[in-house]
Amino acid sequence: MMSSLPDFLVPACVSLLLAGMASIDAEPSGFVEGHLTIVSPKPVQPTDENMTAETAENYADYPLLILTQDGQEEIARVTADGDGNYRVALPPGHYTLDVQGRVRRHVRAKPQTFTIVPNQTVRIDMHIDADHSRSS
Repeated sequence: MMSSLPDFLVPACVSLLLAGMASIDAEPSGFVEGHLTIVSPKPVQPTDENMTAETAENYADYPLLILTQDGQEEIARVTADGDGNYRVALPPGHYTLDVQGRVRRHVRAKPQTFTIVPNQTVRIDMHIDADHSRSS
């Protein structure tokens, strides 16, 4: 029985060693995080309290898109949490952060380019001006 124990352990150890080497070769991801602010103009100027309550309900209506740097291909889509914060892990590279439906829904937001570096976090706060008074 003693001789079968080393025979069993050798393949297991080799598998673990190879798996460990493969994970060393993989480049670690980085993160992009930030805060989404939605400003919706109204005839009467809302108080800060009203603005917070209104925008917290609307974060799901404005998903953020992470695109290739040229803006041609969607890499990821993220929705801010109830407080307007978001965080996404991405492989190293150059990207653009934009808002879905920016042109169609009369949403004004400036796309922002950024670069992800392994094991680092990039912070990008996105500000959206949403004019709901105009219809599509």
